[in-house]
Amino acid sequence: MNYDVLIVGGGAAGFFAAIHTARFNPSLKIAILERGTDVLTKVKVSGGGRCNVTHAEFDPKILTSYYPRGEKELLGPFHTFCSGDTMAFFDELGVELKIEDDGRIFPVSNSSQTIIEALLSEVNKLKIQVLTSQSVKNLLIEDHVWHIRTKKTEFRAKKVLIAAGSSLKIWDLLKKLGHTIIAPVPSLFTFNIKDQRIDGLAGLATYAEIKVLTDKSLFADGPLLITHWGMSGPAILKLSAWGARILNDLNYHFTIQVNFIPEESIETVGITFDKMRKDKGRQRIVAKPLFNVPKRLWQQLVTFADIDQNLKWADLAKEKRKKLVDVLLASKFQVDGKSTFKEEFVTAGGVDLKEINFKTFESRKLPNLFFAGEVLNVDAITGGFNFQNAWTGGYIAGKALASAE
Repeated sequence: MNYDVLIVGGGAAGFFAAIHTARFNPSLKIAILERGTDVLTKVKVSGGGRCNVTHAEFDPKILTSYYPRGEKELLGPFHTFCSGDTMAFFDELGVELKIEDDGRIFPVSNSSQTIIEALLSEVNKLKIQVLTSQSVKNLLIEDHVWHIRTKKTEFRAKKVLIAAGSSLKIWDLLKKLGHTIIAPVPSLFTFNIKDQRIDGLAGLATYAEIKVLTDKSLFADGPLLITHWGMSGPAILKLSAWGARILNDLNYHFTIQVNFIPEESIETVGITFDKMRKDKGRQRIVAKPLFNVPKRLWQQLVTFADIDQNLKWADLAKEKRKKLVDVLLASKFQVDGKSTFKEEFVTAGGVDLKEINFKTFESRKLPNLFFAGEVLNVDAITGGFNFQNAWTGGYIAGKALASAE
C-alpha cells in the first residue's frame, strides 16, 4: 500500500504530527500505523484519567529546565511551538482547558476522553487513515522509498515519522539502520522503603529536601508523600528523573538523607529548642509539633530519637537533643527497589539526540525519516511536560513532513 507519509505510533506525538502534516499539505495521503487495538492509550491514563495536557510555563528557557534529557535540544523547538500554542490548538478544537494551582493544565471536563475525541475528530476530518493492529516487523529504505512491513501488510512511503514511544522492537530496527540507541532505563518512579519512622503514615505529605548519599550531587526538594510502600511525591519523582541512570546503576538499592525542615539550620533549630525549654519547659516534647512538621510524623520522629512520650522540654538532655536535631535535619533511609508511578511509565533513553536535526526533527543519518515523542532520548518530570515534548515534536515534524522537498 502506497502513501505519501506514514506515521508509526498512534499516540500523542503521532496524532499531532499527522494532523499538522495534513493541515500544512491537505493533498497528502497519510496513515497512522498503531501496533495495538486502541490508539491514544497513554493519553487516556494520563493525569489519573484527566489528561495533563501541558504545563503553564510559557517561557521556553524555563520550560526546558524540566527535562533531565533534552534540555538543550528543546530550546529552539519550544520557541517554535510552546505551551501556549498547545492551549490554542485545543481551544480551536473546542476543548476548554483550565490551569490548576500547581501549573498543570487539564480539560475542564476532567476527562481524557475529551482530548481523545477531539484528536480523533480532527484526524477523521482531515481524512487521515488510522490502521490498528499493525505491529511493525521491518523498516528499510530502497531507492528513496521507505518500506514498512507489518504482520498484515507491506506499506511504502516517501516519508516516515517514528512516534512509537518506548518500543524496544522499534529501537532495534532503528539500530539496524545505523542509529545510536541510548539504552532505556526507568524514569519517574517511587522509592520502596520499609522504616518505622514512616510506618502507618501512608497518605501523609510534607515538604522535604532529599539527597542520594552515594551521589551527593543528586538531590531535590519539594512535597514528599509517604505511601504504603515507601516514598513518592514531586521531590522523589524529580530525584528519579534526574538520577535515572545513576539509580539504575545502583540497582535501586541506595541510601537517601531526608531533611524534614529544609528551611531551618542546626543553629535555628537550637534557638527554637532553647526557647521551648525556657517558655514551654513543662510541655511534653511529643505533644506539639515544631517547624510545621505534620503531627503524626513529628510523633514518630521524636520516638525514633529515643525520647520518651512523657519527656518534657525542660528535661531534654544534650545527647537526645542532638539526636532529635539529626532526625529532623538528616534522617537516613534505605531504599530497596522502586515502583512505577501510576500508569504513566516513562523511560530515559532512546534515539541519540546528536543524530537529530531539531529544526525539523529529521534524522541526520537517514533522509526522510523523522521522530517525535518518547522514541527520542528526551524525558521530563511529571506535570504535563512529556506531553508538551510530544506536541512540539509532532508539530515541527509535521510541518517538515508536509513540505514538497
